[in-house]
Amino acid sequence: MMTEEIQEQYADELEAFHIWMKDAGYTGHTVKSYTGDVVEFLISIQGKSLEQVKKLHVLSYLSRARDRGVSDATRNRKHAAVNCFYKSLIELEVLANNPAFGIKKSKTEKNRAPVFLDESGLTRFLKSVEGKYRTRNMAVFLLMGYMGLRVGEVNALNCKDYNAERRTLDVFGKGRKWRTLPVPETVAEVLSQALSERLDPWRGDKEEALFVSQKGKRLSIRSIQLLSTETFERFQQDSPSNQRQSYSSHKLRHSFATMMLRRGADLRTVQELLGHASIQTTTVYTHVTSREKEEAMALLEVKLPTY
Repeated sequence: MMTEEIQEQYADELEAFHIWMKDAGYTGHTVKSYTGDVVEFLISIQGKSLEQVKKLHVLSYLSRARDRGVSDATRNRKHAAVNCFYKSLIELEVLANNPAFGIKKSKTEKNRAPVFLDESGLTRFLKSVEGKYRTRNMAVFLLMGYMGLRVGEVNALNCKDYNAERRTLDVFGKGRKWRTLPVPETVAEVLSQALSERLDPWRGDKEEALFVSQKGKRLSIRSIQLLSTETFERFQQDSPSNQRQSYSSHKLRHSFATMMLRRGADLRTVQELLGHASIQTTTVYTHVTSREKEEAMALLEVKLPTY
């Protein structure tokens, strides 16, 4: 079945799910992702009523997603989306049973060192920022690489969230939690310049977003990700193909966390700066590089017995 047919057949249920997510405070990014996953699931059940769907159908959908090569994390997100879909319809008294309930999550890799840039790498990356909106893009990357913001958090920033006098930034993060971050002097200078160059919306529309597109509208998450991809491609264009890393905008956040911990910042402080609910999430950034392992091993003096 086509997406249009699905959206028509299950229009009432999808609308109820959308209302439920908005009321629960899900971010626009999550609403979009979950809706896409649920529509994909509805296509997979081939016109069945939601009451007819069994746990086997949900497992089949998740299994086919894995066969397509999606990661365990993506598979778990799709499961969460379908689970929330049924949960919302049960709470709204549209359905009575949830066939996605009780299905186990896929085990994801633990303690895998995240891909990151060291300080010199970050500097070289910033030199790769080009284009007509270079100052805006530079500010975006500085907020991720030197303040640890998520892409969605950068997207959600409004002009009023930045206090130039106090040099602080109020960030609305995961779990609908606010955190106030001090802004480093150099970042503040670029941020202030970006604000002064900020475009006004077309047709006099009011736009509160800190970062806007060429039409004066809020810069989307997808646009930020594309800008990041293009800049990382320039950053690695002279590197041999077999040495290129799979960098993304989120890797800038990894770089910030790693840099802070290597400079001696307290783990709990880094947790607060990143907006992690659990300190366990922050500990993944305590990894060490091969060079550091070699330097540590070099401190040992191996003495063999004499015969």
